[in-house]
Amino acid sequence: MRRILVTGGSGFLGSHLCERLLADDCEVLCADNFYTGRRQNVANLLGNPRFELVRHDITFPLYVEVDEIYNLACPASPIHYQFDPVQTTKTSVHGAINMLGLAKRVKARILQASTSEVYGDPEVHPQREDYWGRVNPIGPRSCYDEGKRCAETLFFDYHRQHGLDIKVARIFNTYGPRMLPNDGRVVSNFIVQALKGDDITIYGDGAQTRSFCYVDDLVDGLVRLMATERGFTGPVNLGNPVEFTIRQLAEIVVRLTGSMSKLLTRELPVDDPKQRRPDIELATRRLGWQPSIALEAGLRRTIEYFRTMV
Repeated sequence: MRRILVTGGSGFLGSHLCERLLADDCEVLCADNFYTGRRQNVANLLGNPRFELVRHDITFPLYVEVDEIYNLACPASPIHYQFDPVQTTKTSVHGAINMLGLAKRVKARILQASTSEVYGDPEVHPQREDYWGRVNPIGPRSCYDEGKRCAETLFFDYHRQHGLDIKVARIFNTYGPRMLPNDGRVVSNFIVQALKGDDITIYGDGAQTRSFCYVDDLVDGLVRLMATERGFTGPVNLGNPVEFTIRQLAEIVVRLTGSMSKLLTRELPVDDPKQRRPDIELATRRLGWQPSIALEAGLRRTIEYFRTMV
């Protein structure tokens, strides 16, 4: 039975991953400092004898015995990662060093949850893994963008220097139940505003595009990547390649919620990407993976979750 550490395991994505790993008969150690993660996200798992929850900040070393590590710990929404940008960078960089050191000590395979934000505001569309990106290193989003880029550097240097068994996933926009209602992400923002009957805030003219992957699909991609043969490191894009404008997303949310909300435009934030869509050819070819849950089906599930909170 594999013993697996999931850092950030009580967060939106991490809690779904913990559930999947338990369903796959693994032992799961969930580590989280509860900065954006919530204990209630994993409350239903606490009675499982193969699940353990520990409060820990990965900017400090962690001494445990595990076979695999999923390093998900880091605030991922602009509101949260810009609140304490220095800590965000420390989580990405010091956290990566600590988890890589742990993996080296116990000879564990380790997966880094990187991000599409390493591509910045891209000049190439869709984004392939061999594109190096266009990132502002001194802007308000840099703590996250450059922190994740540096974490990837560390992963590959540990792989080259120490022979560490690494996997790197570049995660594109993901949504689903257990998103925080105040995280500032576009899907949760629109759903909460629509359910409250408030005006739906669109930044810019709404013509900027995103690709939205339902959380179950994304978790399946992570598990498949972790299971690939030693030596296949990635990075691998994981996301839904079907592209929507932000205005289209708002209109779909209004329709699915039956809301009377109006669309209201605001100035586009600094360094906000104009386009975002993954090229998933590598994931399809090497992992046998592609998303199966369409946007409307995933939004219906997510809306039902938020109805219990708003």
